[in-house]
Amino acid sequence: MSHVSRRQFLSTSAAVAGASYFATHGWAADKPLSANDKINIASIGVGGQGKAITGSAVKSHNLVAMCDVDEKRAGEHWEKQTKAAKFADFRKMFDKLDKQIDAVAISTPDHMHFHPAYAALTRGKHVYLEKPLAHNVWEVRTLTKLANEKKLATQLGNQRHAMQGLRDGVEIVKGGIIGDVSEVHSWIGGSRGMPDDLGAPKEPPKGLDWDLWLGCRPERPYTDKLAPYDWRFWWEFGTGESGNWGCHILDIPFWALDLKYPTNVSGSGPEPHPLKTPKSMNTTLDFAANSKRPAVKLHWFHGTPAILVEKGLKTAEVDHTKNMNNLFIGSKGMLLCGFGKYVLLPEANFKMTKVPNTFTKSPGFHQEWFDAIRGGTPATCNFDYTGPMAEAVLLANIAYRVQGTFGWDAASLKAIGNPSVDKYLREEYRKGWEV
Repeated sequence: MSHVSRRQFLSTSAAVAGASYFATHGWAADKPLSANDKINIASIGVGGQGKAITGSAVKSHNLVAMCDVDEKRAGEHWEKQTKAAKFADFRKMFDKLDKQIDAVAISTPDHMHFHPAYAALTRGKHVYLEKPLAHNVWEVRTLTKLANEKKLATQLGNQRHAMQGLRDGVEIVKGGIIGDVSEVHSWIGGSRGMPDDLGAPKEPPKGLDWDLWLGCRPERPYTDKLAPYDWRFWWEFGTGESGNWGCHILDIPFWALDLKYPTNVSGSGPEPHPLKTPKSMNTTLDFAANSKRPAVKLHWFHGTPAILVEKGLKTAEVDHTKNMNNLFIGSKGMLLCGFGKYVLLPEANFKMTKVPNTFTKSPGFHQEWFDAIRGGTPATCNFDYTGPMAEAVLLANIAYRVQGTFGWDAASLKAIGNPSVDKYLREEYRKGWEV
């Protein structure tokens, strides 16, 4: 396996001495692929969620490179794909195989979404990236803008977007069946968050390059309370249950109501911990009216929204909310829906209702991206659509963390009326990872 530590790489990089690696490369996109060309794909982060897109890539395309900081977690793909070059450091991969790579799939922890995606897009590589796109608002906007400017095929890992059950709910709202929608309540249940303390430092397990796992974050001793999974519930590395599920669940109202950037955000909940993500939170994002709909108030909860009890949808006797995650309130009725089913309320008013069927059936979520790379229509979860949605999820987290309200100027990426927001919009990177 090709391997190089961060320090070794920085000392031998072809970048100009003293300059950031991420600011010194600017390749143009390669020539477009035809509809029949096989795509040369590199996969960064092939264990965990990365198994799915890596598996799809090898079925009908060329997996030319695999990159993972943890050989053991990379698992069976790492061992079986003998033709793919293996790396621990994605920067070394790009320097060695740049001309051989058409597209890159990235399935790393949240704090390391941005750097490999930025490096890939800068080089003109098409990108598949897991949600929530990046770790902070500035990173999300930077990647969204860069992909658009370079006209590259992108797809965020909102795999449920292709499910018929989810699409039925969107069709109902877009078809005007419940009238004008002015309010939506969206939620993720459970109480994950506030993990145990990190405990005493340990020796990293064999096969894990801990320094590369930390990436742009400050050096710290290894602990198994962060890797391989619980990083998700520490603000320094993850984005909590909102980041984990927000882009999946809010995909429904964002698609159904053509939402983009909020104008105002507010948040509340249990006292925020400076390091750990919460077990519950309540947030509201306001969206201005447009030519298709009135103004919308979108409530995002980690926990059970009170309105479900108030409307009699969740009681001790009957729970209509099982496997549901969105409640749309319209001028003609309500829609309770999730990824696989829906209920129109009051049910007596909608017995004869037929769901419209206007969407083109997805050829498969990963296939959408492959087709877009080869000159087809943009994938349904391309960054132009999902970038604003990911920003909304991260802004909701910020509103909870500041326990307050702020206006949002999306054009300038600035909060209005609450300076405590600013420090969360963009983070500093450790030396060698600056952008």
